[in-house]
Amino acid sequence: METTLRVFSIFTSIQGESTYAGLPCVFVRLAGCPLACVYCDTQAARSAVGEALPISAIVQRALRGAPSLVEVTGGEPLAQPGTHALLRALADQGCRVLLETSGAFSIAAIDPRVVVIMDIKTPGSRMAHRFCAENIAVLSRPGHHHQVKFVVTDQEDFKFACQMAAQHRLADHTEMLISPVAGLDPAQVAEWILASSFPFRLQLQLHRLIWPHADRDGIER
Repeated sequence: METTLRVFSIFTSIQGESTYAGLPCVFVRLAGCPLACVYCDTQAARSAVGEALPISAIVQRALRGAPSLVEVTGGEPLAQPGTHALLRALADQGCRVLLETSGAFSIAAIDPRVVVIMDIKTPGSRMAHRFCAENIAVLSRPGHHHQVKFVVTDQEDFKFACQMAAQHRLADHTEMLISPVAGLDPAQVAEWILASSFPFRLQLQLHRLIWPHADRDGIER
């Protein structure tokens, strides 16, 4: 029997985050997440049961329009073990595949063709204790080009990001993204970055700047 996954939505939009920001992208948003970050902006997907779809159907829907970029997100996609097979199936189609994950689950077995965009939860999220520490070692594997993201709620979170960057020499082998929560002045975060010694990339959620009043993610597929 073919593996099924619980899917919240499949849609096309502009990639709003990471080094791929600004590019057209098909998003596969899976349902469910066991974390409870205080700033979660996908609560509907986090608590949803979702539609059970076989992987072949998910891939077929995602590939409508021949996308060059596909992101699997959530919720927390790695909470569903079948996500690994979905990532492989999408990569087999020749797409650039991104995985957005909370960092709470191991990324060790992710297909090496996939670019992982992994949160390192800050204290302000109240979920820092859920981080899977073994993921740090995976980031430095040769041939991988993963990205880490720190969502910061205040300067203490930014200091935490600096400590993690220094302790694990993250800049040596991965892109480092800093994303301020809604309500935190991006200009202030920019000043913190400029005053630090780390090459953080300031990341604003581009899709929310383009469509601040949108009631859905993008064009449904």
